Amino acid sequence: MQFIWPITVRVIRVLTDWHTYDGWVWVDAYQLNAAGDAVRRRTLFLRSAGVRRSAPRPEPVAGRQPGEADRPGPATRRRNARPDPAAVRAPAATR
Repeated sequence: MQFIWPITVRVIRVLTDWHTYDGWVWVDAYQLNAAGDAVRRRTLFLRSAGVRRSAPRPEPVAGRQPGEADRPGPATRRRNARPDPAAVRAPAATR
């Protein structure tokens, strides 16, 4: 056993030229984190019967980059923003 708990991977290819026992295969894969991002490349020796296909991820919305929803929008990026001129009141005239 290589892992204490199951890991999620995206298989790149099955290494068919690597001969092994019946029912076992070598694969090149990317290990995925909880967000589905590749965090490590692995070559795994696994039993075909132990592999489970996960549910397909939803297709990204056209025109958006992966992870774009996680970035703060303009309303939260106001650290160095200039004040709104309409909101700034002119000081009272001095006499």
